[in-house]
Amino acid sequence: MKTWFITGAGRGLGKAFTEAALQRGDRVAATARKITDLAALAARFKDTLLPLELDVTDSAAATATVRNAFEHFGKIDVVVNNAGYGLFGAVEEISESELRQQLEVNLFGVLRITQAALPYLRKQGSGHIIQISTIGGVAAFPNLGGYHASKWALEGLSESLAQEIAGFGIKVTLVEPGSYSTDWAGNSGVRAAPLPHYEPLRQAMGARMKNAAANASGNPTAAGAAILKVADAAEPPLRVFFGSLPPILVPQIYAKRLATWAEWSDLANEANG
Repeated sequence: MKTWFITGAGRGLGKAFTEAALQRGDRVAATARKITDLAALAARFKDTLLPLELDVTDSAAATATVRNAFEHFGKIDVVVNNAGYGLFGAVEEISESELRQQLEVNLFGVLRITQAALPYLRKQGSGHIIQISTIGGVAAFPNLGGYHASKWALEGLSESLAQEIAGFGIKVTLVEPGSYSTDWAGNSGVRAAPLPHYEPLRQAMGARMKNAAANASGNPTAAGAAILKVADAAEPPLRVFFGSLPPILVPQIYAKRLATWAEWSDLANEANG
């Protein structure tokens, strides 16, 4: 039996992860911005779920909530940083305040929870931090620059973290999902005030996302089962794709990057002097 701490557990993939862990008999400290979002799960799993209200942009609350979870259960084996949302808009359209808020949740929220949990995990000499990134953490698409900024930063932060804490017996995994049947692109997202210059691009991207959702959208329940395998692995991966789209799309993107670097390698050497 494992004990989990999962943020953003009230809906979407976070809810699927929480439910999967609880259904197999694990214990979960689950957070949501509105504790009412956890009411249904709390009614079903009275003895193994600790529902906690948390806004991850609140540093003091993040520290107190993590402490509460460790004190309640005595030990946390898996920390899942899942809380986040999408910011939609061309780079020219998004405001500084919208981007700052995106980073506050998707990047600094993860930092707060991770830093709060690490002293306990180090004392235990064990633990697994699972960061819910996205295919958008290794690839970038139009109309999502602010979101990508938060997730690319999360990827770099977590790769350094993995090297820093390996000696303490703590593992790190970046989960990179593709399209899933959740509300991420619906009411959960924030949309910048549109400029008419980007309307054709917006229409094209909307059609592209709709097509991807129709043809390659994953089932959150399956993602819940998959997260258990990641958590149970004796040697978990630093990065792992979830869904059928990332294994197809990302290698193509990386192949283009490698080809471009190779094409310009003479200039790289020239710049060395």
